[in-house]
Amino acid sequence: MSLKGKTALVTGSTSGIGLGIAQTLAGQGANIVLNGFGDFEAARAAIAALGVRVEYHGADMSKPGEIEAMMAFAQEKFGGVDVLVNNAGIQHVARVEDFPVEKWDAIIAINLSSAFHTSRLAVPGMRARNWGRIINVASAHGLVASAAKSAYVAAKHGIVGLTKATALELATTGVTVNAICPGWVLTPLVQKQIDDRAAKGGISVAQAQIDLLGEKQPSLQFTTPQQLGELAVFLCSPAADNVRGVAWAVDGGWTAQ
Repeated sequence: MSLKGKTALVTGSTSGIGLGIAQTLAGQGANIVLNGFGDFEAARAAIAALGVRVEYHGADMSKPGEIEAMMAFAQEKFGGVDVLVNNAGIQHVARVEDFPVEKWDAIIAINLSSAFHTSRLAVPGMRARNWGRIINVASAHGLVASAAKSAYVAAKHGIVGLTKATALELATTGVTVNAICPGWVLTPLVQKQIDDRAAKGGISVAQAQIDLLGEKQPSLQFTTPQQLGELAVFLCSPAADNVRGVAWAVDGGWTAQ
């Protein structure tokens, strides 16, 4: 398919999953609005090399006012957002009784509330054009829980609920809303976890990787950001016109257990 002439805004897209999705959408011709706190110049160069227009906005996704400014920026530069990928997220691990209140508030704001704010601002234009795609990057933790991740699990379950509710509101339009629920994805942050596990356990990086995957992911294989991007491309295609309100697990069997 071709997304030529469409504009995709991907939050948290200067590295990892977000950048992988942005690159894959750009590969189909979509212009891209990048966002995030990583190396945005490198991300911009990687997207521009694919021959599409690319802009960057550094909105802090915990701040509604900055999200509004980012959406206005996309309107000014490209005339609106056709494909919205809500990917921005942070994590903190602690038991409920030890969980810092400020960390809870930040995770809910960035991982959940930001998707509400971008969606509420993108939907009117999508309705007017009678075409749009909202793709919320949830997690296997949007479907099942793990201990010591209460805020993340709550936010990701909330994203799945937001996806379903918004999809129902738009069910008779050309705008679809779906969630992607990855398990372990090999990003720089996950690679650091593997390296740390290897160093602490005095084992090889390869063994540390298998040990990490073996705790949750039966395939013992990582999903790649590019694979998630290809799923996003499918969700943008005519074949997915009637895929609505789905929480699509890409988790190597994690949630099948």
